[in-house]
Amino acid sequence: MSALPAEVSAFIAGARLGRLATADGTGQPLVVPICYAWDGEALVTAIDSKPKRAGDLKRVRNIRENPRVSVVIDHYDEDWQRLRWVIIQGLAELITAGRDFAAGIDLLLSKYPQYRHLGLSRERGTMIKIRPGKVLQWRYAS
Repeated sequence: MSALPAEVSAFIAGARLGRLATADGTGQPLVVPICYAWDGEALVTAIDSKPKRAGDLKRVRNIRENPRVSVVIDHYDEDWQRLRWVIIQGLAELITAGRDFAAGIDLLLSKYPQYRHLGLSRERGTMIKIRPGKVLQWRYAS
């Protein structure tokens, strides 16, 4: 995919919440809100401490069966002239350790101070990395 326009990349980087859509092997969709970080080329989101094991989460199982995902990042405002969304369609991979994993954790820790209290490890865990294949965008235009 070619580089995104700077203002689209900045919108993705600056937003605080996205919605990750996955589908299992039968096509059954699942959408979950995510905290994420954007490095200009890929989006990462960590599977933090959950009551269930990370591998048991439906989104993780879905990615193992079907790595095609979408992420919606949007901005809503009562002033509809400020409405905007970006949709990232791409392939997800599960990362559990290594340089990419540690770099992703560093990005998440710098964006969300709340993660510091969750004890995210730079050594090992589960992270979803999404490389865009296609990016759609819309914003209000009068």
